[in-house]
Amino acid sequence: MATEALVSFAVERIGDMLIQEASFFKGVRGQVDRLHKDLRAMQCFLEEADKKQEEDSRVRNWVSEIREAVYDAEDIIDMFILNAQSLRTHSFPERAFKKLANRYKVGKKVEAIQLGLQDISNRREALGIKNIGEGTSMSRSAQMLQDLRRSTPHAEEHVVVGLENEADKLVNQLIGIDQRRRVISLVGMGGIGKTTLAKKVYNHTQVLKHFPDCRAWAYVSQDCRPRDVYMQIIKQICSSTKEQVEMVEKLQEHELGAFLHEHLKDNNRYLIVLDDVWSPSDWSCLAKRSSNDPDCLGNVFPDGGKGSRLLLTTRSKEVASHADARSIPHEMRLLSKKKSWDLFRRKAFLDIDAESYLPDLKELGEKMVDKCNGLPLAIVVLGGLLSKNMSHIEWRKVHDNINAYLAKEGSQTGVMTVLNLSYIDLPSYLKPCFLHLSLYPEDYVISTRKLLLLWIAEGFVLEQDRQSMKDTAEIYLNELINRNLIQVVRTSVNARVMECRVHDFIRELAIEKAKEHNFFGTNIVVEPHLFPSSSSSLFSSKSRRQSIYSDFERYASIEHYSTPYLRSLLFFSLGGICRISQLDFITKCFKVLRVLDLEGLGIENVPSVIGELIHLRYLGLRHTGLKMLPLTIGNLRNLQTLDINNLKRVPDVIWKITNMRYLYIEEQEQDDPLKIDTVQNLQILSGITFNQWIRNNSSKLTCLEKLKIEGRCELVEGVEFSNSIAKLHSSLKSLYLKASDESSIPSLAMSSCPHLCKLDIKGRMQKLTETFQFPRNLSQLTLEACRLDCDPMPILEKLPKLLTLRLRAGSYLGKEMHVSANGFPRLKILQLLGLSKLVLLNIEKGAMPWLMQLQFDFKTEIFGLNELLNLVEVKSPFFLFRAMILFHKIKVSFWGLMRIAGAKGGIHIRRQKGLTLASSRQALERLADFLEQYRRLTRAIGH
Repeated sequence: MATEALVSFAVERIGDMLIQEASFFKGVRGQVDRLHKDLRAMQCFLEEADKKQEEDSRVRNWVSEIREAVYDAEDIIDMFILNAQSLRTHSFPERAFKKLANRYKVGKKVEAIQLGLQDISNRREALGIKNIGEGTSMSRSAQMLQDLRRSTPHAEEHVVVGLENEADKLVNQLIGIDQRRRVISLVGMGGIGKTTLAKKVYNHTQVLKHFPDCRAWAYVSQDCRPRDVYMQIIKQICSSTKEQVEMVEKLQEHELGAFLHEHLKDNNRYLIVLDDVWSPSDWSCLAKRSSNDPDCLGNVFPDGGKGSRLLLTTRSKEVASHADARSIPHEMRLLSKKKSWDLFRRKAFLDIDAESYLPDLKELGEKMVDKCNGLPLAIVVLGGLLSKNMSHIEWRKVHDNINAYLAKEGSQTGVMTVLNLSYIDLPSYLKPCFLHLSLYPEDYVISTRKLLLLWIAEGFVLEQDRQSMKDTAEIYLNELINRNLIQVVRTSVNARVMECRVHDFIRELAIEKAKEHNFFGTNIVVEPHLFPSSSSSLFSSKSRRQSIYSDFERYASIEHYSTPYLRSLLFFSLGGICRISQLDFITKCFKVLRVLDLEGLGIENVPSVIGELIHLRYLGLRHTGLKMLPLTIGNLRNLQTLDINNLKRVPDVIWKITNMRYLYIEEQEQDDPLKIDTVQNLQILSGITFNQWIRNNSSKLTCLEKLKIEGRCELVEGVEFSNSIAKLHSSLKSLYLKASDESSIPSLAMSSCPHLCKLDIKGRMQKLTETFQFPRNLSQLTLEACRLDCDPMPILEKLPKLLTLRLRAGSYLGKEMHVSANGFPRLKILQLLGLSKLVLLNIEKGAMPWLMQLQFDFKTEIFGLNELLNLVEVKSPFFLFRAMILFHKIKVSFWGLMRIAGAKGGIHIRRQKGLTLASSRQALERLADFLEQYRRLTRAIGH
């Protein structure tokens, strides 16, 4: 389905160009229109063909031909527009002649593509490819893989490492006192050990005793068939005669569901394991029956108030929350280095002590285990493979090509084959986003802001009514995270993902699939021994994307004329200064480029010819050291994203780029005028100065959702500035004001902005805005360096929808804060950090009833902590080792303590889940006691 999605995006784009660039198509519009219709017609058959191409190389070639035809059409149209644009500077006679020649050439090329499409279409029926909706069932290889992966609870792993604590926790959940029927989900990426853990728990002695009469294990798979699942369960929980079995087998699916429901209802309690559930809809199909009350979820698996349990294994967090919103999913973790080596040692060396082997084998083994990045399946496959041959030569062979061996070993049950199931299960709109991850270096931490903007520029995110493309892209990202294909590295205080990464084997899968679909040419680590200076042999003429991981100068020296239709060029981890002449090859060789990201590449200047890249949608120049942009940047009329910082001045040509949506120009050195009010599609504007902003007519920026204004503001008049913000009332959602030096933030009334939900203010404020002047839907507020003398809580506690409040360094200069009863009715996160004079926070009973996370400096004493019954997290820059010693010495029940990663460090205390009201009160008393003893200890030591 990746081909289907890529073709769909390309066809959509051709249609958009026919509308947006209508003036260029005079004379050839009819032909291009017909080509567009032909391509749309071919889309109808691609979904079915995508399913069949795994089985039939002829179908695979057929799909490839369609993809190439669409790419050819895209290339012809892009080049036609480029040539037509370049003719505008020519004299009239020359321009007229070249226009006719250009149209004739394009007409011939379009005609050739149409003939090719006709031939492709004629071969469709011979290959058995049907229209959408007439597709066949699961492919033969998928069915074979499903049969091989079919799990049973009896084949329990003898070598299990790192699951002991997890197993104990799950056992406690299964046999706990809660008498409701609960669904407990094991969630994690393919190969992480979900089924292994489920088997261990299913066969645990305590579980066997607790569920003595009614236990069953059913394998679900991607091809979820409720009837088959019901039959698996019934055969295990019913002791039936041969005649009864035959009778049951004749029942329809809904009748089987009703039969199973009645049998489970008659039992004292039951435990059902559903292994490998793929989607919420699969769970819904399994959990309800079609008779009586078909819309009642859980109808097949009754809740008799007897403590029954269902245990699910799934790769999707969405399945877990859909199955039981009250239960917290058990998220599987990758193994630590120590546990990874222990598992490998026991698999590779069997019963023989690893130390008795040569040190070089151990060294090779450790390096290979590191490459597995804690994925149990990869470690088990690797250990099994190496246990067959203990020679250094064989181990070296595997070490040098580990990914190929892991993909091949076990064939249908190899690592890559198991992970490939997650790719197959992706909906078509997510597959291009997943393939895009193949462009990033191994273990690279990816900025999600940048990732989403790149997906948009690539055309992977389609516009939807009432939702911005960036919001849609974020939904796509979260779907990939929920499917355990992307790992979260860092989140914001309100749990939005800020940074992410991809596991090495998931990245390998993305690379393999990207090559299959001609998604990119080559990911290149440019090194001297890989290329002679003029070599271009690694680049296909059809390469659409390239990512460069190393030496820019060597890459620039290679001839690139063999890849004229490159659409995306990304650079990573580069350093040094790039001479202006070195960037010339980009505009000369890649004329239809859409994405150019030079972040981190030291650049002295950008050549003016960059203005010729009229198809460019994304230009990334952040952290390049660049001080000036050429005026020709205004010619990039299709540019959607410009991302740059620390410019000396921004050229006053942005007003020409009317398609701009995302403009990042932070930390300008000079405050020169900048006209932007003609850019009416602008959604994010970050880094405009106060003086630049006030000279624009903000009422024209009707799409602006996120605004960051910075710089000096002493010349900005308060009422005028306040009015300029009020004009954004129909769109503004996020506002960040950052004043430099000693200037003060202008007074501001924002009550007329109903959609404004996030406000950040950094800089001196004469006084805090009154409650009624804040936006009525404000949910997140951050204050920093405001130097407020008066306690801000009496004003802020009355904000009815505030969820997150962050008071950072210098925001308040007083010693005490007071929160009155009923204050902050919805607040969930409170951060008080860097308030050097604050010694007391007094919280009255009834205040902050929903507070879940509290961050504060250890010098601040908190009265009223015992009443925060929903508090589950406390973070503070405590001295780590001192806090740990005291924490364990006084045995702070119900809480766990861990270190906060990062330069500032500190401790993170988290409360156990599922506590009763009485236990919650006890937990808060223990926490308050710990905090008080820590303060006393710190004072005694003298800090």
